[in-house]
Amino acid sequence: MTELQKYYFGFIFVIFKVMNTEQQLKFSPSIFTIPFLFVIVIWFVYWIEIKFGWNFNKFGVFPRSFDGLKGVICSPFIHSDTKHLFNNSVPLFVLSACLFYFYKEVAVKVLLFGGIMTGLLTWLIARESYHIGASGIVYLLFSFVLFSGIIKKNYRLVAVSFVTIFLYGSMVWYVLPIKEGMSWEGHLSGLITGVVLALLYRKRGIVKEKFEFTKTEFDSMFDEAGNYAPPVIEEEVELEEIKYKYFYKEEE
Repeated sequence: MTELQKYYFGFIFVIFKVMNTEQQLKFSPSIFTIPFLFVIVIWFVYWIEIKFGWNFNKFGVFPRSFDGLKGVICSPFIHSDTKHLFNNSVPLFVLSACLFYFYKEVAVKVLLFGGIMTGLLTWLIARESYHIGASGIVYLLFSFVLFSGIIKKNYRLVAVSFVTIFLYGSMVWYVLPIKEGMSWEGHLSGLITGVVLALLYRKRGIVKEKFEFTKTEFDSMFDEAGNYAPPVIEEEVELEEIKYKYFYKEEE
């Protein structure tokens, strides 16, 4: 983990603690469960390949081939080498943890439906080759966390979005064919899918916070249209004065 990644993770942890007081966001260790299991599974699959000398590349996405559709499900768990695996593991864990904390209401849907949509889009637009790796999911998460925070206009989510840009913003360049042997089509598919899901779920979960002014006695002197309308004070009714007359009893 690089220094920037450490700072990012620390920043996110601070936001976790600050937002823990809100009803919509309650910190729980369970938010790390699925991200941790995901990372463990992809490392385990890679260990099996090394241990038994197998090559799972043929289970990747192979565009416009019926047999290549199996890669829509399998490809995120397959990696070419240790560097490829490690480069995906850290952002995958951090961004998916953000997803399950800040967007827990739709997190599973984003991960499942988003993963399938990313794989299918890669299958449609990519060049004829086996496309493997969890980088498409990483770009999906990056895109969703980034654009969802901006669209919802919640200041804490926007803060997470901008820190995400600061740390992972350079990834945007890899949606272009600038590096040989890299599935830029998978990256682009994940980025597009993240934007689509951010728009689709823009009204789900945390939304823009509405500021409410504290009402005072002065505010009660105006109506809803802002017109001066002081409260009506009922006139005091004066009671008639009662006069008493005393009669003294004569002594016997």
